[in-house]
Amino acid sequence: MIYALRYLYFSAIATTVFLLGSCDDEMEEITNSRPTIDRVIVPQEVTAGEKVKLEVVAHDADGDRLTYNWEVSEGTVDSVGVWTVPTEATSAIVFVHVTDGINTSVASTKISVEIVAPPDPSKPIVPKGMVSIPAGEFQMGSTDPEAQDDEQPVHTVYVDAFFMDEHEVTNLEYQKFLLANPHWQRNQIDSEFHDGEYLKLWSGKRGSEKPKGKADHPVVYVSWYAAMAYAGWVGKRLPTEAEWEYAARGGLPGEKYPWGSSKENPWDKKWGDIIDPDRANFGKILGDTAAVGEYPSNGYGLYDMAGNVYEWCLDEYNKDFYFTSPRENPLSGPNSVDWIINNFTSVKPNRVLRGGSWNSNPRFVRVAVRRWNKPSFTSENYGFRCVKSQ
Repeated sequence: MIYALRYLYFSAIATTVFLLGSCDDEMEEITNSRPTIDRVIVPQEVTAGEKVKLEVVAHDADGDRLTYNWEVSEGTVDSVGVWTVPTEATSAIVFVHVTDGINTSVASTKISVEIVAPPDPSKPIVPKGMVSIPAGEFQMGSTDPEAQDDEQPVHTVYVDAFFMDEHEVTNLEYQKFLLANPHWQRNQIDSEFHDGEYLKLWSGKRGSEKPKGKADHPVVYVSWYAAMAYAGWVGKRLPTEAEWEYAARGGLPGEKYPWGSSKENPWDKKWGDIIDPDRANFGKILGDTAAVGEYPSNGYGLYDMAGNVYEWCLDEYNKDFYFTSPRENPLSGPNSVDWIINNFTSVKPNRVLRGGSWNSNPRFVRVAVRRWNKPSFTSENYGFRCVKSQ
């Protein structure tokens, strides 16, 4: 519900009344001021069927006792200003009158209010900046001629519904984390959580000043440990490898890229397919990262699931994991999601990276490609995005 303070000012109008003296016929002058409305507190938007408290603040220069009278064009309002909103979405006009019992009522306010339908209880409330990924199953892996051994065998996987960041975490978003958590700043981070090049492009005495002109670019040179710390700080986590691939496919079964397939390149087999450069940031086309959201989203509304930066995942890397992967919500490694979240600083094995980067050739921006590195490793190609369980 969105509330706004509406301030309505009225000039105090003095009313002069002449009364005759009781004994000496002397004329006495008494001044009565009209009530003045200082502000009216009414929501700009209300939900159909709810009860809303309406409020007004007014004064009278003479200290007279004020009374308030509310009127609404839709629904009903009681004597203390509680508005019972009608059960259907529409719009309404709210009026208020103020009187001191002596003067006439102050001119009515006229406030327009939108009445919106109540949220559908069957649909989750999506956090700002995230998209809802529905539960479902898909074929994980690839039989493409370019597929590597660790992408096979193709197997059926089911994942529960979750929320995912619509874009990679940006420098501006990461800077807020650093300012609130100084021990993760470039010059203060514990040496075991990075490789010496953490936030290499950042500056300032504490290393908390983001690269100039790149506030909306994905943060890079960030280790898995730092990505996990950020995710926990915002009440989220890193995606599992299965969640990442499921989301990257955007509802398209068996395709190579988030948007589907591309044309085969008959001239240069090293590069594989020909990808429209307007679809993703890859192959050093820009020579650097791009601002998030500059390329078209996939079927789920997610941006840059191919190219721009590789994205850290929660899983331990195991090249043979697909041979033993559970069917439901798989996670590689001996530990649970909760254990990893609560003990991430103790993690040592390699972690999974997905999605390709701005300098990857097309075969490495396929949705099924699996990469990995030490959790302390950083790179100009590595970033991340977060998820949240529903």
